[in-house]
Amino acid sequence: MRYGHFDEKNREYVITNPATPSAWANYLGSPEYGAIISNNAGGYSFVKSGANGRILRYRFNAVTADQPGRYIYLRDTEDGDYWSGSWMPVGKPLSGYNSECRHGTAYTVISSEYRGIKTETLYYVPLGATHEVWRLKVTNAGGAPRKLAVTGYVEFTNESNYEQDQVNLQYTLFITRTYFNGDHILQKVNENFNDPNRERFFGVAGAEVTAYCGDRDKFVGSYRGYHNPAGIIGGLQGDLNYNDNSCGALQSDIILQPGETRELIYLLGQKPEAAAKELIAGYREAGRVEKEVGKLKGYWHGKLDNLQVQTPDEDFNNMVNVWNAYQCFITFIWSRAASFQYCGLRNGYGYRDTVQDIQGIIHLAPEMARKQIEFMLSAQVSNGAGLPLVKFNHNPGREDTPDDPSYVKETGHPSYRADDALWLFPTVKKYIDESGELSFLDHPVVFANKNEPVSVYEHLKRAIRFSMDNLGAHGLPAGLHADWNDCLRLGKKGESTFVLFQLFFAMGILAKYAEIKEDTAYIETLGGWQKGIREKINALCWDGDRWIRGFREDGTVIGKNGDQEAALWLNPQSWGVISGASGNERGVLTMDTVYRELNTPNGIMLMYPAYHKHAFDGALAVCFNRGTKENAGIFSQSQGWAILAEALLGRGDRAYEYWREASPASMNDDADRRVLEPYVHGQFVEGKDSPFAGRAHVHWLTGTASTVMVGTVEGILGLRPAPDGITIDPSIPGKWKDWSMTKVLRGKTLRITVNNPGGSVHGVKSVTLNGAKLDGTFIPDRMMKDENDILLEM
Repeated sequence: MRYGHFDEKNREYVITNPATPSAWANYLGSPEYGAIISNNAGGYSFVKSGANGRILRYRFNAVTADQPGRYIYLRDTEDGDYWSGSWMPVGKPLSGYNSECRHGTAYTVISSEYRGIKTETLYYVPLGATHEVWRLKVTNAGGAPRKLAVTGYVEFTNESNYEQDQVNLQYTLFITRTYFNGDHILQKVNENFNDPNRERFFGVAGAEVTAYCGDRDKFVGSYRGYHNPAGIIGGLQGDLNYNDNSCGALQSDIILQPGETRELIYLLGQKPEAAAKELIAGYREAGRVEKEVGKLKGYWHGKLDNLQVQTPDEDFNNMVNVWNAYQCFITFIWSRAASFQYCGLRNGYGYRDTVQDIQGIIHLAPEMARKQIEFMLSAQVSNGAGLPLVKFNHNPGREDTPDDPSYVKETGHPSYRADDALWLFPTVKKYIDESGELSFLDHPVVFANKNEPVSVYEHLKRAIRFSMDNLGAHGLPAGLHADWNDCLRLGKKGESTFVLFQLFFAMGILAKYAEIKEDTAYIETLGGWQKGIREKINALCWDGDRWIRGFREDGTVIGKNGDQEAALWLNPQSWGVISGASGNERGVLTMDTVYRELNTPNGIMLMYPAYHKHAFDGALAVCFNRGTKENAGIFSQSQGWAILAEALLGRGDRAYEYWREASPASMNDDADRRVLEPYVHGQFVEGKDSPFAGRAHVHWLTGTASTVMVGTVEGILGLRPAPDGITIDPSIPGKWKDWSMTKVLRGKTLRITVNNPGGSVHGVKSVTLNGAKLDGTFIPDRMMKDENDILLEM
């Protein structure tokens, strides 16, 4: 069943049936103030940290799903009938209630019509601001005057720390109180401390407050819920909270003549009373909302404009042009900090997660990427490893490490991971290639634990050194605490083929930088290491039609042909191609094995068969049901690497097939089976062993966004910048006969037209730049103008 559609022109997803299979969400705000909102106005808000900055409550995994939220209630004061501006929480029968939600880039608009009253509520956080705005328009579409009580409502947390607020009730139920100050409810937390950073407000501009409530339990009433609160049915009574639970409820009584529209603006944030009053007064200025939203759209759309495609596949266009790109920015900003599944307990950035997330935005915002790359380099330990968890209040040069008991106690991460620092190589390379800033290699950055800046080039050398200092019995990279797969523990001295391919790839990148730096001694060292690694790859890791997954500490091979369980793993096969270690012949053979044994209509399983009866102690994935997550589920992040691998092999039809299988947009007409939003990737999809194959889980904050984006842009579209130009070498489905794309590269606009009359899947016959034919697929910077027309003939 379909619940909505893409509106590419306005860069929105439009939900026309509010009874979606799950809460379909959007993100508002910035690193300073974040908010998540569903199509029924459920969700929560936080300042800086979803763990330690929560200001609105949300009940995760509740029977009454997706509550509470940012609610607007309307009551007809003449007959007592009441409803909400979003379908939920009141939930009027859809036979008489019309609803539409438009999720856009950092804003959401929820509209309704019930009994001749139309509402439109725009939710957003102004660019760079630390408060949120709900602009409500109420229109009388009937022929008679209407008397309405309009009430905005929020449920405050009692404590900014999410876990304390939810669990430590013997403390948090006794530290708050609320005040009414004319146009807003003010909540004070630990009032006796006189800390202005412990004050929250909910206010309204554009209408007089005729009634109010600051006590959640009085607002809801005994044995009631948000669908039938006492404060709406009987009117607000001026109750304020002292201990127990706080809320903000502001009622405005209005009379609407036929055709008349009234505008009310609700404001929410964590600010002291004086700042709240000033802010609310500022929103009495006509046109302020339009200016702020225009600026917000201009900012995000300007980022997205740096790559736009027009292909015969509308789903492909919507994902590349808007939703996959926007999701990349959201994961870049929020990592895994706050969603409807990540409750807010992770108070920091996962090293590998964040470094990979950066890759998804480099082609759209290299300046943002650079800043975050520097930040993550400053979280690299002087021994070359990355800090497994980088705290939100990271203090470069002065951090403890997994070698220190204090770090382990604070973060829960007992040791280093084998892969963390190796993700720096593709990320730094993509940044330098996109920006052309080779001098970035010389940029000084401190280590996490040493306040002594060294060059980015030295940071990369240390990352290689860490891997070479931690080898197993066969001379392959040790698995340490884990490689990318946290559910596969090969043992501290077990060995990972996946990490081996990463290391081989990293050495290839660093060898080129060593040549640029004329670091001849290191070039010789790297060459020796690479030669030895290639020999070990071929001698130890090849198993007929696949690469093995690795070795346990006792030498047992994981992932070999004929194993009863976990006989084939996806990531070594795709990374064998990406790293260049497989070569074309073995690359084709291994990826054909993947297609034959791992592929399903819903994507490629991470491994197969699932662990069930023959798992070893380190096969932690056995804790999951078969076909779930790392236990033969379709782990979505790995789909992007498979797309890229097939594209690099020149098999455009296969790369595109994998793209279609992985794309949420492909499931728009089968949303009841997918369950998650059809406009953003999830963490995983249930595999073929599940009775619910195709059902997706864990929305928005996932590395899938960046890997699929990279696989799409560098693989299918074939856009591969270099410091001195760009290669354009697409691998596409043969049915794409004529298509185009526009890319901005270092301030220059490239308008690229692709003609494919013969239905080729790969191979560029000719490239024409501004009327002049070029040799090969590389376009040098020196030949480009500010505006460029490029014609590719396939």
